[in-house]
Amino acid sequence: MNDIIHRANDKALEALKLCVTDKGFSACSIAHDREKHTNYACVWSRDSAITTILTLPLHNPVLIDAAKTSLETILDAQADNGTLPNYIYIDRDEIEYGGVANIGAIDGAMWTIIAAMAYYDFTQDDAFITKYADHLERTYLWIAAHDTNNCGLLEIPESSDWADLMCRSFNVLHDEVLWYACTKAYARLKEVMNVEHDSFVARADFIKKKIIEVFHPTEDAVANHKPTHAHTQYKLVNTPYLVDQVGPHFHGWRCDVLANILAAMYDVTDPALQERTYLYLRQVEIDRPHPVRVLYPTIEPGDPMWRDYQLVKIHNAPHHYHNGGIWPVAGGLWVRFLLKLGKENHAKEALERLADFCFKGVYDEWEFNEWGHGQTGNPMGKSYQAWSAASYISAYDEYMKHTQK
Repeated sequence: MNDIIHRANDKALEALKLCVTDKGFSACSIAHDREKHTNYACVWSRDSAITTILTLPLHNPVLIDAAKTSLETILDAQADNGTLPNYIYIDRDEIEYGGVANIGAIDGAMWTIIAAMAYYDFTQDDAFITKYADHLERTYLWIAAHDTNNCGLLEIPESSDWADLMCRSFNVLHDEVLWYACTKAYARLKEVMNVEHDSFVARADFIKKKIIEVFHPTEDAVANHKPTHAHTQYKLVNTPYLVDQVGPHFHGWRCDVLANILAAMYDVTDPALQERTYLYLRQVEIDRPHPVRVLYPTIEPGDPMWRDYQLVKIHNAPHHYHNGGIWPVAGGLWVRFLLKLGKENHAKEALERLADFCFKGVYDEWEFNEWGHGQTGNPMGKSYQAWSAASYISAYDEYMKHTQK
């Protein structure tokens, strides 16, 4: 076995501990951030929740404590209407509920509910769940209010999730998958609190059904819907994956790779569709040069989905950032997706390439950078990113469990 994957795991733990602060997980190592006073010197609801979910199985007391502190930091700053912060500055009492252009980030709230219940189920911390049950309920009701037409799915404002400089709106696959997982977590909260929860289990099942109906365009799916403009277009394709977004007068046809991985990991898609998605992504070499590019194909200038704001700081130019860039946090989940499908040889290759990316660094070795260029594979973004390190550790841990059976 390639020794780099073991070395990378040790280095990932070192990198992750650099992100442990007295308010929880920072987005990246503040000490290594060459741009001072940026919003990466913060506890983000999204980043810290994902880092929590990925690292709980390590049974590491330092990381478990940081996970709890992260959740407390975010939940204690809840607004009266249930909104959770997008991020909170660590060095000062400043809370940011919006993001780019002051647009809120709905996915961070969903990730927080998922992470809170993952933390409870792992630790059985009754005091924590008793203290924050009402907070989680208010946040869930705030999220549910985004189902503005009572269809079962959420209607998402443009650029209001993790891809905050991309044209995605209305029914967005990434957010609907999280809505399903969040509703399952909320049902679990109700169960823990010994109150009625069957209706939320049923709601989660309904959301799952709606996701497949809306995001998997087939002739059968069209037959079950009213003939909207978007669903008429569906007759043109039978996709091997869930499409990225659907609106009243448009439908996306691109593959949001991270969203499809999450759909598989949360069993929104069935094994047959997961296998088809894997085959397609394998054919387009989505994990080369490194795992994985998060959108395929990229959005080019002139495309109906292109927006000039994608060029802010050159973030979402083609093959950059969310527009076909490489993200280690998604790469670690990709390795786990491959293992879920029984593709151990491919998983080993992907883990080695992920370790190689984490080794490269912009300035130093083993930087676990935020993202990389989709064509060159060169690392970009912040160094010692918490969820990059956490996702590698999670992938490594899962790979070792599979190979040592």
